[in-house]
Amino acid sequence: MSDKAGRPGGAGANRRPETPPDTVAQADAVVDPSAGVSLRDATRAWFLISLQTFGGPAGQIAVMQRALVDDRRWIGQRRFLHALNYCMLLPGPEAQQLAIYVGWLLNGTAGGLIAGILFVLPGAIAILGLSAIYVAFGATTIVAALFAGIGPAVLAIVAQAVTRVSKRALTGPVQIAIAIAAFIALAVFAIPFPIVIVVAGIVGWLTGRHRVTAGADVSDDGPAPVIADDAIHTASPSWRRAGVVLVSGALAWVIPMGIVVATTGTGSVFTQQGTFFTWTALITFGGAYAVLAYIAQQAVDVYGWVTPGEMVRGLGLAETTPGPLIMVVQFVAFLGAYRDPGGLDPWVAATIGALLTTWVTFVPSFVFIFLGAPFIEKLRNNRHLTSALNGVTAAVVGVIANLALYFALHTLFRDTTIVTAGPLHLAVPHLDTLRPLAVVITVIAFVLIYPLKQSVLRTLGVCAVCGLLAAAVGLPLS
Repeated sequence: MSDKAGRPGGAGANRRPETPPDTVAQADAVVDPSAGVSLRDATRAWFLISLQTFGGPAGQIAVMQRALVDDRRWIGQRRFLHALNYCMLLPGPEAQQLAIYVGWLLNGTAGGLIAGILFVLPGAIAILGLSAIYVAFGATTIVAALFAGIGPAVLAIVAQAVTRVSKRALTGPVQIAIAIAAFIALAVFAIPFPIVIVVAGIVGWLTGRHRVTAGADVSDDGPAPVIADDAIHTASPSWRRAGVVLVSGALAWVIPMGIVVATTGTGSVFTQQGTFFTWTALITFGGAYAVLAYIAQQAVDVYGWVTPGEMVRGLGLAETTPGPLIMVVQFVAFLGAYRDPGGLDPWVAATIGALLTTWVTFVPSFVFIFLGAPFIEKLRNNRHLTSALNGVTAAVVGVIANLALYFALHTLFRDTTIVTAGPLHLAVPHLDTLRPLAVVITVIAFVLIYPLKQSVLRTLGVCAVCGLLAAAVGLPLS
């Protein structure tokens, strides 16, 4: 991260150098270095962070950067970036995994559990409530108008994600080539997402001949962290500990899935959702944006849980709530289970589907961090792993660009056709189905995001109001 917002300076420079300028952060930052950060202080900090994690992975990482590195100085800049880089190498939402990792560094397993759970909990509660509202009132004009404004805003937000990630990932011609190749592979030839990521990692590893500078040369001109980077954690990797983590993680997945299969059958929507979203959690390299196109294609075309428009609306809901963007899967599961409840009440089925999906989506993240963190700490300067990471992060730019294309086609046009010819598999819009209102709101969203540099929440709010105004004057919403 290069975001230095909130770094002590100016008038605050006359205070004690290890203490940030604002009172709350100041109280939290006064920690005895020999004792480290108490679990109580850390829990309070993670709770406050969890209420601010809007705006996707970039915004969430920026919040942690400001709260943990710039303000409280609980961890140094280089150490923070080291954790971030390796979290990006793992499948799963990197921002949540970063929270687990830093929580583990500060307070061990308990700290990691608290940080990871709190990071997800507010968003999970919010998405569950918003999903219920959508199912109950989605056909009303007001709700339709809100989503008519939110959909185009999401398109601009995803485009912003492309530019943000590209600035960090595309550091040379090889990375640019990987990004372009990943986009073409997905958008033109429909090559499976996992294959694209694996190939990108291999190419990055093979071409990684430059000196790795992911964390070693990062400037950290603020006060010294409360705990020195090299002393922040001393846990050594052990196969016994790894076995305990693997068994605990396996039980955490097997027990709820076993109950679901035993009570609803192997062909139920709950079994399908639990199995599918477990798989996506294991291949979500590069964060939510990178895998959403794959999830959208499967949820829409294969399982029929949601429509393309509802997939865009679900992402809009995830953008307006705290927590990882991958929480959109909870919305997808809620709608899918509601529409195919089996012998259950639809509302009960929807709640079970949503909660089960959330559980299987995030359990792997805890396992990956608790299992790999001690070993990763021993590989802090491993150039081969970092080279592979460079390839993966470069491919993520192309993957997110493909997601932006997917949302653009289904937001700006009512109908599309899949053109196939040999290996070619390309979605082409019907130009006569262009949505004028969506085009206008999309332009507004891009102006807000780029020239005016407005926040994600403000952009979503303005666009939602545009949708309401369009409905009020009688303009067609679709």
